Amino acid sequence: MVPRVWSLMRFLIKGSVAGGAVYLVYDQELLGPSDKSQAVLQKAEEVVPPALYQFSQYVCEQTGLKIPQLPAPPKFNFHIRDSWNSGIIKVMSALSAAPSKACEYSREGWDYLKERIK
Repeated sequence: MVPRVWSLMRFLIKGSVAGGAVYLVYDQELLGPSDKSQAVLQKAEEVVPPALYQFSQYVCEQTGLKIPQLPAPPKFNFHIRDSWNSGIIKVMSALSAAPSKACEYSREGWDYLKERIK
């Protein structure tokens, strides 16, 4: 009986974390336009390191453990806005052009076969 309850608890915890992640992504509009996504990313870069430091200090106070100071994250000179959705845009444009290209290529192939048979 206990293993089933433990298994159910693990499933519920994992489902809650996954649901929270999906809600956070939707709420912060991470899958929206790239300028909003970049703004959220910059906000996270400003907020997360101090929050991690505060949490580590809290854990140190509560447990008496010494947690070493983490190094600062590296700074990248890469604008995610420029390439955020470029891969998706290229794939979708290729998929939207695929039927017309397939028709064009099959017509060219058929014309080539007609010339070779004559």
